[in-house]
Amino acid sequence: MSLPESMSRIVIAGSLSHIDEAIDALYKTGAVHLIDHTVDADEGFTLGTPRPYSSKASERLLKIRSMEKELGLTKKTKTEPVPLEKIKSQISSESVELIEKEISSVLDKKNDLSQRITELNATKKSLELLSKLDIDLDLYSGYKSIFSAVGTVTADPAPGLAGICEVFSSGITKKEGGVVAVFARNEDKEKVLSALAECDFSEIPVPNETGSASAALAKTERELSAAAQDMEKVDGEIQALLEKHKDFLKASEEELSIEVEQGEIPVRIATSEHSFVMDGWVPSKTAEKVKIDIEAKVEGVYVEIQETRGRSMKEVEEAENRFKDVPTKFNNGRIVEEFQYPTKLMSVPKYQEIDPSILIAIFLPLFFGMMIGDVGYSIPFIILGAYGLKVTHHKDWRAIATVLFFGGIWAFIFGFFFYGECLGMHFVGEYTPGDVEYSWQYLLGLDNLPSFFEGILPGGHGVHKLGADWIGFQLKLSVYIGVCHLLLAYCCAVYNKTLQHGFVHAFKEKGGWVLSFIGMVLICYELAMLLIYGESFDSILIPMVIGAIILAAGVILNIPEDGMQAVLELPGIVGGVLSYTRIAAIGMSKAGMALAFNYICIGMIYGGLGEGILALIVAFALFAFLHLMIWTLGILSAGLHSLRLQFVELMVKFYEGGGTEFSPLKVKRVKTISDKDKA
Repeated sequence: MSLPESMSRIVIAGSLSHIDEAIDALYKTGAVHLIDHTVDADEGFTLGTPRPYSSKASERLLKIRSMEKELGLTKKTKTEPVPLEKIKSQISSESVELIEKEISSVLDKKNDLSQRITELNATKKSLELLSKLDIDLDLYSGYKSIFSAVGTVTADPAPGLAGICEVFSSGITKKEGGVVAVFARNEDKEKVLSALAECDFSEIPVPNETGSASAALAKTERELSAAAQDMEKVDGEIQALLEKHKDFLKASEEELSIEVEQGEIPVRIATSEHSFVMDGWVPSKTAEKVKIDIEAKVEGVYVEIQETRGRSMKEVEEAENRFKDVPTKFNNGRIVEEFQYPTKLMSVPKYQEIDPSILIAIFLPLFFGMMIGDVGYSIPFIILGAYGLKVTHHKDWRAIATVLFFGGIWAFIFGFFFYGECLGMHFVGEYTPGDVEYSWQYLLGLDNLPSFFEGILPGGHGVHKLGADWIGFQLKLSVYIGVCHLLLAYCCAVYNKTLQHGFVHAFKEKGGWVLSFIGMVLICYELAMLLIYGESFDSILIPMVIGAIILAAGVILNIPEDGMQAVLELPGIVGGVLSYTRIAAIGMSKAGMALAFNYICIGMIYGGLGEGILALIVAFALFAFLHLMIWTLGILSAGLHSLRLQFVELMVKFYEGGGTEFSPLKVKRVKTISDKDKA
């Protein structure tokens, strides 16, 4: 168990003329979690305004991001870092604006071409339909006493227009419809349009061209091809601009983002007409160093360590509202740090409570390894996990790789030393014809393997692994693990409350649950000895009475705090302990599947096909596929259930969460290189 790092609150005050230097010093220190100022919290002070350079930096940042979007520059695009001084010089010399003009001119050309291609495609579609009629394009318009209508229909309008006007059609079918052109007197326009409407008439725009539609279509296709070639050239220009400016764009985006963030800091702090005041949290062990660093970097700035916050809730209640919540800085080593991700899935720990990451680091891979418990499955887990931890920086994938790596190590330990098996088969064991279980000693024709290959689990030495000894021992072991795991959780709850309110308060609020848990476990244990193992009533009477007294004492302690829940939750203690039998259940299900698949592949397939080369190939292919399926299911079942035991059984007993993660002001440069980075 570990607590978040101790925090101290510092106050930084100085002349408003030095605010930029003070902000820069805070970012360079990289250890101050800024506390946002509250309006009217201090007499004579109010929230500040952004720095003068912030507006211009924001404007340029918007332009940069717009250009990146237009050029197709994404986070995955590889770029080279640029020296910081070079980027600052380029930005100040208005390179952003010059590049924007260069890119805009090409983008305008692309937009014009896109619009041109859209228009040509629409014209082409119309001409393809009009070319089905043997009518020149200039004959559709230009009349005074008659009007024309040309379009598509789903049925032949000629019968309805007989005697009214002339109808030209392309040949109309019920399935596809057709194209019609109608010429009629102006006074018959309403009748014609009504008749056409009954045939689902849809007008076709006639291009302003002369000659046949076929000739116009050929011309349009040539223009469309030329426009497409021009578009390819423009796309090439855009790609060239991307390659030319991508390093600058990414580097300037990073620099401008930093400038904007720093320029907005005054909005979060207290300022007056001539001065500023900043409040922040820093780790207590570095508070004095931070004070010295800031005062050395900025003349005329005063830094004071105001308080070092303890874990007592009394200190929280006495503090001002803006100073109540202390940020949580995780205090874990390199390995446990990888297990902070599951903790954050629930919530960030409060400053006043235990960080459960170390408990998860111990028990999550341990339970995973117990459920898998096989050398053959563990080795791919270790390799895959190690590779993932080496190559990936994505927090989700690192979390999975962490469980696979450390869980795989535990799976190897249990598989080799405890179960003595690989791919569902014991290392050591004699085989009798008719048995359904094989051993590696039998398959490889080995004799007198060393005893350490046998494993220490009861019922080893090649005896049927799903026998009564194996199942009974696994179930009991799972229950004992559950008892220890849950007792640790209840003790953590007492420890948390002791930190926050003192031991007396903690014992009154949570100590009763420790006693209730111990009493209930003792009673259930003695009942099991009586009902399952046949112990005499006299032998269990005294332990039962002791357990009942402890249980009653726990309930009495819990009633003032929890009321009737102190009684109603007692069955939940038994259910919580029995929940850990899933460790044995998943291990048995994996073992049962492996046993059945091994018999199918070796006994039925290989033996049934005559033990030849073909039989060996078929049996091996099926063997590999089936064990790959078990391996995949093992990731899901063992991983999810191991995680569930941490979240649902362990953490809910003591963990509240709801804290704010420590987030100091600091500059993180990836696309720009400062002189310090070069050194």
